[in-house]
Amino acid sequence: MTVVAAATVASTLAACGGSDEGGGSSGGGENEASDTGVTETSIKLGAHYPLTGVAAPGYSEIPTGVKAYFDCLNKEGGVYDRTVEFIYKDDAYNPAQTSQVTNELVLNDEIFAMMSGLGTPTHSAVVDFLNDEGVPDLFVSSGSLMWGDDPETYPMSFGWQTDYESEGKIIGEYIANEFPDAKVGLFLQDDDFGEDGEAGIRQYIDDQIVAAERYTPGNTNVGPQIAALKAAGADFVVGFNVPSYTALSQLTALQLGYQPQWFYSNVGSDPNLVGGLLNRFSEGKVTDAALLDGALTTGYLPTVDMTDNPWITEFQRIWQECGGEGELTNYRVYGMSQAYTMTQALQAAGQNPTREGLVEAVEAVGGEWEGPVFAPFRYSEDSHMGTSGMTIERIVGNGSEEVQGVRVTDIGDAEIEEFDGEAATPPANAIPEEEAYEG
Repeated sequence: MTVVAAATVASTLAACGGSDEGGGSSGGGENEASDTGVTETSIKLGAHYPLTGVAAPGYSEIPTGVKAYFDCLNKEGGVYDRTVEFIYKDDAYNPAQTSQVTNELVLNDEIFAMMSGLGTPTHSAVVDFLNDEGVPDLFVSSGSLMWGDDPETYPMSFGWQTDYESEGKIIGEYIANEFPDAKVGLFLQDDDFGEDGEAGIRQYIDDQIVAAERYTPGNTNVGPQIAALKAAGADFVVGFNVPSYTALSQLTALQLGYQPQWFYSNVGSDPNLVGGLLNRFSEGKVTDAALLDGALTTGYLPTVDMTDNPWITEFQRIWQECGGEGELTNYRVYGMSQAYTMTQALQAAGQNPTREGLVEAVEAVGGEWEGPVFAPFRYSEDSHMGTSGMTIERIVGNGSEEVQGVRVTDIGDAEIEEFDGEAATPPANAIPEEEAYEG
């Protein structure tokens, strides 16, 4: 399928001329400094990431993917002849620091919108501020329900990836069908990340769960939790945790002689990154991701081992032409995919966008957008939830193999269904067609 048109065809919009208070105009007029962070020649976006600290491995690569995509986009003319300026700052996965850098981005740098701010505990510290300031808070790098399930409370915020509750539901259904006799233990980050995942899983296998253990980010001793899972007789462990804690849980289980079937949520399962962490944490005693062989996980984006995937081909080209040092990684693919969606949003907001018009455009047409994600977005006035589905995959070496196709669902008691759509094909140069929403 080709990229879905945002709304009315460009020729019709151009004929309308002028601008409106919704998405603005799509051509035929002059570029104007239409809102904070928008000049005649540029649009300024901001983000926070853990560039240092315990969560930096992997996550610090996401903004390099975002920037590479925007740099290549700018070479092709940007959005309505405006370059996209992307400013990102280090919060070290520390909510207090997230607040500081977000204040800088909004009040000093005067960004038009926040995009891709990373982390459940970190972004939770700034979501009220961004909404109070009227700053569009798009495509948060976290599957927490907070960004999407209550647009009335957070009208400026939108999720992007599959939320953790929906992911938990898909995992729970899979275990119920394929491992009905398993004694399941849960290894959970002690915040909305773990809580939402647990809520989804329990809808399907509550009676199979024998233990639920939680860790606090920053406390690297997970021995008590893994020992408790072993003592409870859990022969199948599901982890909703970040990559560092995937490595820590594996090394701790190895020391304890504990060998359950592992299932890690998408967030913590990248084998290339986890392999490097295992090597570092074990001081070279474990040199790669072999401990993860056979572990299960979920997916909602193509990964770098899918060398024949047309999106990966395009992202490889973008990284080679506009990226920095190092190789294309799954975290850079994540960043590029978010930047693709952000480009669709900026295009839909029109030639002279406003913050209010940007939000209105995502609500109106974002549910129709296609791109690298495997399943449809859920954007509307009533829902700011991101993509709706996932595959189930088995980790093999530094890649994975699909064991269940894309299933789609929503939060609450929404049923899980098999996705019957087709994968989207990237447009020329992986740049969506420039079409605006007329509100």
